Amino acid sequence: MATYERETRVDAPLEDVWQFYSRVSGLEAVTPGWMGLTVDSVVGPDGEPEPGVLEAGSRVTLSTRPFGVGPRQQWTSVITERERADGTAYFRDEMVDGPFERWVHTHAFYGDGDETLLRDRVEYELPLGPLGRAATPFSRVGFETMFRARHRLTRDELE
Repeated sequence: MATYERETRVDAPLEDVWQFYSRVSGLEAVTPGWMGLTVDSVVGPDGEPEPGVLEAGSRVTLSTRPFGVGPRQQWTSVITERERADGTAYFRDEMVDGPFERWVHTHAFYGDGDETLLRDRVEYELPLGPLGRAATPFSRVGFETMFRARHRLTRDELE
């Protein structure tokens, strides 16, 4: 499985960054406008619609239409893990329905005084078997563009 990682230092305390990323509004805030994101539904682990915090077991269904081109792409992810410890926090979401063959995204946060180190790690597999594997090296361009924007928007929101 291919892996993409990006790391950014945010001039905001861990608790602020963790709270920001714990809500679907954080996802909306860090998704660049050119992605055409629509959050279709958010369901908590107990079936509660629109939970305040994305706990393990929460399901997020969204769609995107990058640059307004082509049909909307549906995507459903489940928060599979969510942990907060002294000085660190992380959560992991896994795509259960969407455009990738496999997608596991770990959002990790490390407190460093009044700053936080934000690390995204995506393990993924493109669709279409051998064709997808051949295209994997080129996928880095899209990941760089998306995650550079996400990290910039995170800093814009929290600093």
